[in-house]
Amino acid sequence: MADTVLYEVSDGLATITLNRPEAMNAMNIETKVAFRDAAQAAVADGDVRAILLTAAGDRAFCVGQDLKEHIGLLAADKQSASGRTMSTVREHYNPIVRALTGAAKPVVAAVNGVAAGAGFGFALAADYRIVADTAAFNTSFAGVALTADSGISWTLPRVIGAGRAADLLLFPRSITAQEAYELGIANRLVPSGELRAEAEKVARGLASGPTVAYAALKESLAYGFSHSLDETLEKEDELQSRAGDSEDHTIAVQAFVNKEKPKYLGR
Repeated sequence: MADTVLYEVSDGLATITLNRPEAMNAMNIETKVAFRDAAQAAVADGDVRAILLTAAGDRAFCVGQDLKEHIGLLAADKQSASGRTMSTVREHYNPIVRALTGAAKPVVAAVNGVAAGAGFGFALAADYRIVADTAAFNTSFAGVALTADSGISWTLPRVIGAGRAADLLLFPRSITAQEAYELGIANRLVPSGELRAEAEKVARGLASGPTVAYAALKESLAYGFSHSLDETLEKEDELQSRAGDSEDHTIAVQAFVNKEKPKYLGR
């Protein structure tokens, strides 16, 4: 895996760190491939029970596409008529977002700085966002004559509503950390110097929690957005049966009766 993305697994937590601080963690091809591979590895690893997505440096979480590389690729495309450059959505961004949103385990994003374009989309693909008070968000796409990608046309309306999402996509602007918190983009707002410690605390807590129940909660929330109440009630019944059959449910109930803290196994 390229050193533009760092990947580490410790005590059930996979930490994926975007590591191009000198370029504000922009997505060049090398970084996109490494990020995709790391996200898919974390999802596939049965020993991983939670994922923490973070970034190096203090200026940016990720500013999306590396436009310096992009403009050169566009010029090459015009000469060859290959259209290869824009296939990055299909080859890189879509697999990353599918991995994060579809992971049967919680995903936490620690947003340390600017999250723009696809970087904003990747943050929204997480289940829980802990945001430094110095961070900022920007959809950016219309500003460079592009449409939404990285799942943001699906995630953003679900987080802030369709009207506000349309406003932010049609009229890109910088959203402060405080406004992001008020809109619901940030689940938790912390001083920048405390971000990493707080994010690790939350992510490690989730990594030691009831993984089957967390996976069911993710599935239930996603399902309920696009199905009727009756269909959602049926899905809740199905998922509750799955959670109830888990070893962790038995452990939790026994611990409650014994007035002890449960020690979950993640199965």
